Amino acid sequence: MCGIVGYIGRQTASPIILEGLRRLEYRGYDSAGVATLASTGGAFQLNRAVGRIDNLDLQIQKSPMTGFTGMGHTRWATHGPATTENAHPHLGGRGTVAVVHNGVIENYQVLKQALIEKGYIFQSATDTEVIAHLVAENLKALLDAPAMTSQEPLLGSEGRNAVYVEAVRAALPMLRGTYGLVVMFRDRPDLLVAARFGSPLVLGVGKGEQFIASDTSPLVGYTDRIIYLADHQIAVVGKDSIQVVHRDQGRIRPEVRVLEQRGVEVSSEGFPHYMLKEIHEQPTSLRNAMRGRLDRESATAKFGGLNLTPAQLRGVNRLILTACGTSWHSSLVGEYLIEELARMPVEVEYASELRYRNPPVDHDTLIFGITQSGETADTLAALREMKRKGHHTLAICNVIGSSIAQEADGGIYLHAGPEIGVASTKAFTSQLCVLSMLALYFGRLRHLSFEAGLRIIDQLENLPTAVEHALGCDTQVRRIAEKYKDATNFLYLGRHYNFPTALEGALKLKEISYIHAEGYPSAEMKHGPIALVDENTPSVFILSRSNVYDKVMSNLQEVKARRGPVIAIVDQMDEKLEGLVDDFIEIPYVEDFLQPIVASIPLQLLAYHIAVLRGCDVDKPRNLAKSVTVE
Repeated sequence: MCGIVGYIGRQTASPIILEGLRRLEYRGYDSAGVATLASTGGAFQLNRAVGRIDNLDLQIQKSPMTGFTGMGHTRWATHGPATTENAHPHLGGRGTVAVVHNGVIENYQVLKQALIEKGYIFQSATDTEVIAHLVAENLKALLDAPAMTSQEPLLGSEGRNAVYVEAVRAALPMLRGTYGLVVMFRDRPDLLVAARFGSPLVLGVGKGEQFIASDTSPLVGYTDRIIYLADHQIAVVGKDSIQVVHRDQGRIRPEVRVLEQRGVEVSSEGFPHYMLKEIHEQPTSLRNAMRGRLDRESATAKFGGLNLTPAQLRGVNRLILTACGTSWHSSLVGEYLIEELARMPVEVEYASELRYRNPPVDHDTLIFGITQSGETADTLAALREMKRKGHHTLAICNVIGSSIAQEADGGIYLHAGPEIGVASTKAFTSQLCVLSMLALYFGRLRHLSFEAGLRIIDQLENLPTAVEHALGCDTQVRRIAEKYKDATNFLYLGRHYNFPTALEGALKLKEISYIHAEGYPSAEMKHGPIALVDENTPSVFILSRSNVYDKVMSNLQEVKARRGPVIAIVDQMDEKLEGLVDDFIEIPYVEDFLQPIVASIPLQLLAYHIAVLRGCDVDKPRNLAKSVTVE
């Protein structure tokens, strides 16, 4: 997993690439590098550094880079530790080729051994260096051949480009795995070649300059015209032109789309961290998720992108929600929502498991892939497998034009705006909001009354205000964080709708503070986890009023009887809690099906403040990356 930026044009490349890498740093941040070319036959100018983009920037300031063509990369390690040698770009063929790569080459060891036997010397432990040497080997063979291969007419490239493009094209079928890659050639400073399979690449179309990136954020402010590269496509990029060819089928006419994202959306806007900004954006992101989707006249929700008729949807008798991480937690809430409001059976599957299982799935089952980035490799693979078996696949995601959005038969966008913090906040609550509307939609298709539908719409429309009020607990949460920041274990406990909320609260704390935390249904405590309770292990109870309130109170008393500190998330403090809780955080009351959204706010803030007090990097926690494009 990583971020890629490429540039070719009339401006000095390195500052543009460096700025783009900063915008992509959330995708990977254990090392980074930039390569540029200044003249034909000149050596690559290469700077690489371990750690954050700032380290690379300092290095480039000491050794300025010239040239109007270049590419850069910020890395999340898959093969080999974070070292300068393992940082991209990687050179091949004694410096004739440079490559940056996102993805995993599963058969790299076999390819590497074959290249070593041909005399190639490897400088890194990465799988990516194999690609660089492989392209260099192909190029050498093509240049030594008396004439071009028969692939020249298929590619449709200009004669002077064809041999270089063919060197890349011929390497791709040999790679087993996923790749988004950009290739530069020492002898062609006026050419970049990009290719994609299973890992995103976006082309930015400019005037006298062109751009390549892993997502659209580096393109904001430079161009508003983009091309999403699809699997098995190769882009031949010069400063005045972009040609797109299919690896096997020849030239195609790409669709040029309008980039609507604005630069202000990817700034922290005065907040100390992106995560805190995104927590506070949730009233707005929830309104955006609902905008235009609540139909009071029919007491239902409406979605424009499902690409299935109401009659087809009435014929659906079962849903499978498949996801990973935080999106899996939102899927669990979705299971409760849809089963209760629509009376439809729902199964929630880890995408990484669904891909390799062979579960019996009836023909009237609809598959939803839920993902923030739209690039999650496991979710994409699971949807492809279900689609291959003939099932309709729909997506709930946040990124327009992402791989999953393009490959699913239809879907629903979150419209949450860019989420830069690696630990998801606003995308999670937007997923819950969309799933609530989806439950309303299916409910109204089946048995839910008009009056019940209107009541749900009323509650959804009041939700952003409730979240605004919940954000008012920030100062109180920080005081609690100061009290417990040195704890080494936390337990998060809830029931019914708030069991998945407990899982998500524990995950947030783990992700950004590195404190061990576990979430459980509170009734399950006595079946093992209660052995962990002691005076040094805080338990966070989600104790909103619902039909299981008294049951959760009993579970809380079990913890308190064993001298465990208790933090309670409550929507009303009452006399029952006096003497039982050490700390409480009060949030507004909402109906139980919306409680996970409102209760998530103090849990996100608690994780945030504990992480800050412990000196952790909140936006870029260790070992994690935002867009998980590898299995």
